[in-house]
Amino acid sequence: MNQRYCKDTVFISGNFNVLHAGHIRLFAFAHNFGKRLIVGVISDRRAGSDAYVEESLRVEAVRTNNWVSEALLVDEDIEDIIDKLRPAVVIKGKEFEFQENIEAAAVSEYGGRLLFGSWELPLSSMDMMRREFASTRSPQFRLPKPFLKMHSITMESVSKLVYSFSDLRICVLGDLIVDEYISCESLGMSQEDPCLVVTPIDKRNFLGGAGIVAAHASALSANSSLITVVGEDDSSEFARDMLKNYGVNTFAFSDDDRPTTLKKRYRSEGKTLLRVSHLVQSSINLKLQDLMFDQFMSAIDEYDLIVFSDFNYGCLPNRLVEKCVSESLKRGIVCVADSQCSSQIGDVSRFKEMSLISATEREVRISLRDTDAGLTVMAERLRIQAHANHVLIKLGGDGVLIHTSSESGRVTTNQLPALNDAPVDVAGAGDSMLIAASMALTVGGSPCEAALIGSIAAALQVNRLGNQPVSKSDLLACLDFSLDSQSQ
Repeated sequence: MNQRYCKDTVFISGNFNVLHAGHIRLFAFAHNFGKRLIVGVISDRRAGSDAYVEESLRVEAVRTNNWVSEALLVDEDIEDIIDKLRPAVVIKGKEFEFQENIEAAAVSEYGGRLLFGSWELPLSSMDMMRREFASTRSPQFRLPKPFLKMHSITMESVSKLVYSFSDLRICVLGDLIVDEYISCESLGMSQEDPCLVVTPIDKRNFLGGAGIVAAHASALSANSSLITVVGEDDSSEFARDMLKNYGVNTFAFSDDDRPTTLKKRYRSEGKTLLRVSHLVQSSINLKLQDLMFDQFMSAIDEYDLIVFSDFNYGCLPNRLVEKCVSESLKRGIVCVADSQCSSQIGDVSRFKEMSLISATEREVRISLRDTDAGLTVMAERLRIQAHANHVLIKLGGDGVLIHTSSESGRVTTNQLPALNDAPVDVAGAGDSMLIAASMALTVGGSPCEAALIGSIAAALQVNRLGNQPVSKSDLLACLDFSLDSQSQ
C-alpha cells in the first residue's frame, strides 16, 4: 500500500448552496486533524438540480470562511480529486457514517482516513471573534445584503408585508406565563455556607408564554385572540389586565387545581443568578379542554392564522390540538406551532400539518431523539415527521436555519445570521420570531421573507429587558433605517 499523503491536509466536499452553522461546525471539527483544510465545492454540472446557487458564488462563500485554507471547484469524480490531493483525512457529516461512502476506497489506496464529524462542537473561537468584532459595530441592526440579494428581497417588499398585518385575524392557543424579574444587590459570599448572598431591591412583572405571542400580534396591528388556562391568583389578574391593555381578546379559563405559571428571575448586575418556576406540568382536564375547544369553534370562521404556543405545561394536550388542527385544515386556515422545552421535555413533531414549525436545535433533537445528525438532516426529518411545509431552527447567536418545501416539492435550506449580536435579554426572542414570521407567511411572504421579518422582531425584542410587545412601528422604523443605510 502506498502511504504517501499530505500529513496536515484535511478535505471536505459538498454543494454548499448556503453556508450555514452546520457547515461551520464541520470545518471547525476538521481542524482537530490538520492545519490545512481544503474544501471542494461540487460544480453546477455535477450537482445538477441540487445546485440552486451558481457555482462561483458557492466557491466564494466557502473561500471567505476563516476555517478554510483553500476552496476549489470539483468538476470530476470525487475519487479522482482525492487521489490528486491525497489528504491525510477526509471528513463527512455524522449522518453518512452508516451509509456507503465512495471516499472510503479512495483514501485506503494511499493510507488516508475517512472520518465522520459530529455537528455538536463548541465554537469558542468563533464566539471570541464575534465578541471582538462587536466592539466596533454600530448598535443599529445591519441586515445581511447577500441574503437579501440571493432571495430578491427588498425593504419595500418587506414593508408591504408588514403593512398587510392589519388585515389578519389571529387566534393563539397555549400556556400563559407571567415572568417576574427581581433585581438584587450582591452582598457577597456567605461565611457560614459558601453561597452568594443578595438582597432584592426591585421587581417587575411581564407577560410571557402564549400571552406575549398574542400581545405581539396585537401590537403588529392584527386582530388578536388568546385562548388559555390560568389559576385563581394574583398572576392571573395581572395577566388579564396586561392583555386588556395590549388589546388582546382574551378567553382565559380558570383551573382551581393549578396556579398561573410564574417564572421568577433573580438578577444582579445584568446577569440572571437563579430562576424559580411555580407551575404544574400535568395536562388540563377534559372539561377545560372542551371549554377551550368550544370557544375556538365559536369564532373559527373568523380566523386567518392559528398559532399553537406550547410550553409543555399542560395547556395543549394532544386531544385538544388534534381537534383544533382538524377543524382548521378543513377551512384552509394557516396553522403554525412552537413547542418550547428549555427545562422540560417536549415534542414539537406532534403538531402535524403545520405551515410553519419553529424550534431550537435542542428542541428538534429532543423531539427526534437524535444528537448526531447534521442540522439540514434534522430539519428535513422534522419536516417529514410532522408533515410540515416549513421549519425554522433557531440557533441562538448563529441565527436561524430556514428549511422549506415548495409546491413543486423542491426542498431548500438557507441560513440567516442573528441580527443583534449584543442582546440585553434573550427571553422571548423565539416568541417574537414565531408570530412575526407566521404573520408574514400568512399575508403571502416567502419563507425567507418571513424568516427575515421574524429575525428583525427577535432582534428588537432581545434589545430590552423582559417581554414587551414588538409593534408595527418598531418593525417599520427598523426597515426604514436599513433602507436609508443601503442607499448611502
